[in-house]
Amino acid sequence: MIAEHIPDLDLITSCAERQDSVFSRASPWTKLILLILIVLTITLTSNLFILSALYALILLCCIAAGLPMKKIIAWYAMPVIFVLSLVGILVWTEPGVPLFTIPLGVFDLTLTDQGVILVVTLLIKALISVTFSLFFLMTTKYAHFSAMVSRLFPSPLDQVFLLAYRFLFLTLAMAASLLKAVRSRGGGLIRSIQVQGRLFAGIFGLVFIRSFERAERVEKAMVARGYNGSLSANTKIPGPGIAGYFLICAGCSAVLLILWISPHAAGWW
Repeated sequence: MIAEHIPDLDLITSCAERQDSVFSRASPWTKLILLILIVLTITLTSNLFILSALYALILLCCIAAGLPMKKIIAWYAMPVIFVLSLVGILVWTEPGVPLFTIPLGVFDLTLTDQGVILVVTLLIKALISVTFSLFFLMTTKYAHFSAMVSRLFPSPLDQVFLLAYRFLFLTLAMAASLLKAVRSRGGGLIRSIQVQGRLFAGIFGLVFIRSFERAERVEKAMVARGYNGSLSANTKIPGPGIAGYFLICAGCSAVLLILWISPHAAGWW
């Protein structure tokens, strides 16, 4: 693991392969369709009550599945930083009831109640998508996931995706070993970025160079073992059961209802 706030692919894969819960036994197609419906929901609505209820439901599913919630919460750092950096300027331009003002001489920055609501709404939307994506990955076996990619994406996009996913583990392991070597010699991530920026630039450059070299060796090894440009996944994917179809129908109905009551619904019909 490179850092606590970066998702650990090894842990995600381990949970997906070893977990035995009702969610891991559910059809991957059901979870994928629910993921699409959830993305549509957070795109169509900004209602805090609906978003909060959906986020709470997803958290309950993660807890019921026995997923490592402390790790998942630690991984929230990246989407939270992304959202805050995205709305850092927009939050000061929202009309509404002023909460406080920061005078800057030439102009003033005013934070309103609508600006705070905007930040909270975007944060909940980001956490919903990230949490359910992790839930999907941590409850779906790699064999099923790769078979879904082979069926959904045309060639050669499916090959690019599958090979990139497999090689990502090697790249992250290489970066982790280099960072461990830096720490063992007295370096630190924050301290080294501030004081030894050139050192870290060289380290990450070395990671990419070694990654390309490793990719060439892996490609030659695969060709020597009969790889001809097609990495097929013939694993049988279990289809949705009665409960799965019920959830899909309920999710579609909820999206249609949200679309109907949305203030922008007129533009869709």
